[in-house]
Amino acid sequence: MSSYPSIDTEVLRTFVAIADQGGFTRAGELVNRTQSAVSMQMKRLEEDVLQRRLFERDGRQVKLTAEGQVLLGYARRILKLHSEVFNTLREPHMVGTVRIGTPDDYVMRFLPGILQRFAQFYPLIEIEVHCESSKQLLLRQDLDLSIVTRKPGDEIGQLLRKERFVWAEAACFSVHEQTPLPLAMFNSDCFCRQWACNALDAMGRDYRVAYNSSSLSALMAVVGAGLAITAQLESLLTPDMRVLGEAENLPELPEASIMLIRNLHHPSPITECLAEHIVEGFKL
Repeated sequence: MSSYPSIDTEVLRTFVAIADQGGFTRAGELVNRTQSAVSMQMKRLEEDVLQRRLFERDGRQVKLTAEGQVLLGYARRILKLHSEVFNTLREPHMVGTVRIGTPDDYVMRFLPGILQRFAQFYPLIEIEVHCESSKQLLLRQDLDLSIVTRKPGDEIGQLLRKERFVWAEAACFSVHEQTPLPLAMFNSDCFCRQWACNALDAMGRDYRVAYNSSSLSALMAVVGAGLAITAQLESLLTPDMRVLGEAENLPELPEASIMLIRNLHHPSPITECLAEHIVEGFKL
């Protein structure tokens, strides 16, 4: 019976960190290893264990080859199973606290179902939810998990889903016919607002940002009252809103990536369990 070399879970954890962070240096900081140690680990994994090239290097950026993408899927599953073994056999009644950060965009749409299912398995775990913009969340070091929205090509962490931005208004109004077009948008540091304004500028459509807020519920209230249109991720629209597009003389908007970022400085079985529930929840 032939035998295969084994891969240590810590090597897989480092590999996943490189894939998530886009480079050896940042991954090394997260797994508490030097850049040279990380490079040596990956060299042995490529040359001695798997005998496959896993990375393509482009300056300081590192991208996965096709074989690397295959390994990434297996690595995440192996680490998940590794965590589940310890959760089941050593810590069946986990207690503690998990701190997660998310823009309030996703709180009503995704979190209720995720947290409900998580509580069924781990009823003694306390969850702190911090609602801030993606830009602010990326600066925080005290959160265990962060859900953020990123532009294409600017992703870090684990992809939860890709989704397009769309124009929308309350179904019972025709605000899109007004000139200048009134917009209800997030604050000026939000890249989706920049996308919307740039797209309108490019087509020469006259508009004004009539309402701005960091709160999705505030923007939806304004749109629901027929005071403005907005541009949001399609899954966040409420049933009383309708999507607008070319027929209403509005430009197409790009897709965005919703990402999950783990704080690898403070890994724990509790955090990883919640991370897996979040991944599954964003598939629904």
